Amino acid sequence: MSRELHIVGFKVGRETYGVPITSLHEIVRVPEITAVPDAPDYLEGVINLRGKIVSVMDLRKRFGEKQATLRKQNRILVVEHAGRLAGLIVDSASEVLKIPADAVEAPPAVFQEGGLNCVTGLGKVAGRLVVLLDMSKLLAPESLQVKSETGEKKAAPKADARGAGAR
Repeated sequence: MSRELHIVGFKVGRETYGVPITSLHEIVRVPEITAVPDAPDYLEGVINLRGKIVSVMDLRKRFGEKQATLRKQNRILVVEHAGRLAGLIVDSASEVLKIPADAVEAPPAVFQEGGLNCVTGLGKVAGRLVVLLDMSKLLAPESLQVKSETGEKKAAPKADARGAGAR
């Protein structure tokens, strides 16, 4: 009896990525996003999703693309992790994929060495590869740098730099 992984597939650039369908809350169009001061580049800000404040990360920027502009087909995958909602801006949400467990391979060692430890595996579906992401590592507080002491330390040099330039 072979097990299947149920994955929500989405595009970021030319690649197809996937997250477990169990972590998906919903998929929404990109609304107005409120910026958050001193957030990392890839943290776009927060949105109000029916009364809940949801932080939104742009996966293109998170994966290293510098010039990421929003287009009409962009979507936000609202995922639940550790009891909290987070939004992931993707180029498009494509489909629900059923990948047999034996069609998933562990990520190459170079992924871990390169700091891409949010990749849990590579699934083979209809002749293409789907990069499977680990929500706990992608959304880990240390990777988002939202801890207050980190934010304060990060904010201090910026404030000094602006202050020095204004004198």
